Amino acid sequence: MSRTNRSTGQRNSLGCQDFLSSRRLLSRRSLLHAGMIGTLGVTTADWLDLGSAAARASAAGTDSLVRSRPAKACIFLFMWGGPSQLDTFDLKPNAPQEVRGPFKPIATRVPGMQICEHFTKLAQHTDKIALIRSLTHDDPAHLSSGHATVTGQPAPVLKSDDTPPSDKDSPHIGALVSRVRPCQNGLPSFVTLPWKAYHPAAPGGEAPGQHGGWLGASHDGLLLGGDPNAAQWKPAAFSLPADMTLQRLESRFELLKSFDQYRAGSADSVEVAGLRDHQKRAYELLTSAGVRSAFDLAQEPDAIRERYGRNIHGQSVLMARRLIEHGVPMVSVNWHNDGKNFWDTHGDNFNRLKNDLIPPSDQALSALLEDLEARGMLEETLVVWVGEFGRRPQITASNAGREHWPFCYSGLMAGGGIRGGVIHGASDATAAYPEVDPVSPQDFGTTILHALGLPTDMVLPDREGRPHQIASGKVIQSLFT
Repeated sequence: MSRTNRSTGQRNSLGCQDFLSSRRLLSRRSLLHAGMIGTLGVTTADWLDLGSAAARASAAGTDSLVRSRPAKACIFLFMWGGPSQLDTFDLKPNAPQEVRGPFKPIATRVPGMQICEHFTKLAQHTDKIALIRSLTHDDPAHLSSGHATVTGQPAPVLKSDDTPPSDKDSPHIGALVSRVRPCQNGLPSFVTLPWKAYHPAAPGGEAPGQHGGWLGASHDGLLLGGDPNAAQWKPAAFSLPADMTLQRLESRFELLKSFDQYRAGSADSVEVAGLRDHQKRAYELLTSAGVRSAFDLAQEPDAIRERYGRNIHGQSVLMARRLIEHGVPMVSVNWHNDGKNFWDTHGDNFNRLKNDLIPPSDQALSALLEDLEARGMLEETLVVWVGEFGRRPQITASNAGREHWPFCYSGLMAGGGIRGGVIHGASDATAAYPEVDPVSPQDFGTTILHALGLPTDMVLPDREGRPHQIASGKVIQSLFT
């Protein structure tokens, strides 16, 4: 994790260390173990806060740019660590050797749209994607730029790898969707897997912005931890403690309902109602056969599972498709804890990309686009692929790595009304800075909200009733059909 000076291109002293150990992020205890609290990432206080008049206030918005046919769902593929634009989607074969690297661009289904030779499968689906080559900001820190990427808003503390998540964060885009477009079928409105993005070399640890933020923890969403490719994997949300049978669970829920009825009409009945709503959601997760079915990857044919890739990323992306097919409107797939610093390729950049990073990403993304199209779901599902920044054009000679570089990087969107086969923006000769049509993280996030039909001038209250506008960027209108 380095900081780069724009004028000199030099890396400061703070560096990323190899990821030597993994971090257990999800408790195996049932939410029922403490009155059905925990699996949804919600505390008792947060549940009671949900009952406040401010948190239950209606959204207000009059954005003239609301889409008449918005996407029904979004799958957000967050390439945590910062993929190199020069070695993925913005190759510069005519740049000096110390910039261009060994990878070659290849032709794709779209004339004139070239991408890295190792994205062999995606090359056959570029007619479905909009490629943005002019993403840009000036924050070289993983954590604060990660916040901007997944929320579409600047972090409370900029250029910081020291600041962990807090209730001052902006809500994840999925949390906004959860607030404005809640599921009515017992399923969560916002799911994250297979972990919350975390960097062991960052003093702040977990990236901020991956939860409900100022909306409150009731909109944190559901975290599906672990490896969905593992033979015995199942969501912890459906795991009861050893001493808790389904019959006992049902009895406990009935008891809780009787308490609610007894307290109805008391001074704190609004807070109790908020608590009851969340208990009901938790109960449905554990007892509804339909809900449990949505999370059951074993129901997918072997051929489909192989098509996505029998690895943690491929099966996470397949789970995302399965969830949106069952009605979950927002699923975020974070690049997983791979034990090797994910896309943060300060060293051995080219071998890491060629052998470990691009192949599963290429396979899963191309399978997702193909699968959604075959099921008639692509037009109503927005697919996003992006990291928090790019990599420095100059290759580090001592270890064949690339350092952090937020000033220019690439991202993709597809489906959900996005025009396929287009390139938005362009970078300079070394992919160091945008040359045409720069796009900020705020613009990128605002465009996602617009695609989902959320008014970009919508104002929502935080838990204290203070108003917040949900977007601060511009919609990239040229991406839409």
